Amino acid sequence: MNLIEILRNRYSTKEFDPEKKIADEDFEQIKALLRLSPSSTNAQPWHFLIAHDQEGKERIAKSTEGMFGFNKAKILNASHVIVICSRVDIDENYLQHILEKEDEDGRFAESAIKERQHQGRKMFVDIHKYDLKDLSHWMEKQVYLNYGSLLLGAATLGIDALPMEGVDVKILDKEFGLRERGFTALSVVSLGYHKEEDFNAHLPKSRLPESEVLSMI
Repeated sequence: MNLIEILRNRYSTKEFDPEKKIADEDFEQIKALLRLSPSSTNAQPWHFLIAHDQEGKERIAKSTEGMFGFNKAKILNASHVIVICSRVDIDENYLQHILEKEDEDGRFAESAIKERQHQGRKMFVDIHKYDLKDLSHWMEKQVYLNYGSLLLGAATLGIDALPMEGVDVKILDKEFGLRERGFTALSVVSLGYHKEEDFNAHLPKSRLPESEVLSMI
């Protein structure tokens, strides 16, 4: 695997081939990318809705009504579509839920370590909730760490992707009852395989030069 070549070839797909579907074994790896992504303090403040059939994709495509109509076909023609969601809060119950799962998975050799983990995570959550008052933004940052992992992992598998913020997240929240479940939609990513006619598949990648974005110190 040549990571630089994968990065050079990865791009935002503009036209999906509706006849090409992601194999089940490949999508199992996509789901693993979502579950195993890093997050600050292992908070994992995310949820993902996955549509693989036409009915599910049509429900997600409702979010393109109006000004985002240009994205409708990019949802309907994709193989799979994921609604990327963030938690709306992190409370004590959720902190304990994460802690007990970590304990179950064998991360603590003794109870003192478990308690330090809990207090450390709670400290960061409280800083963002009460001092900086930016908890929702902090959680979104963790979700976008996951997003980046998803896009790179999909490219490594040879799967095309299109991340979209051009959707009405209020429609998604309502359609899937997300707020009642403690989540809110952030964006949508379509996955599949591009059509040969996709103009963006044949354009060179453009990025600022290394001298502008990297400084060796």
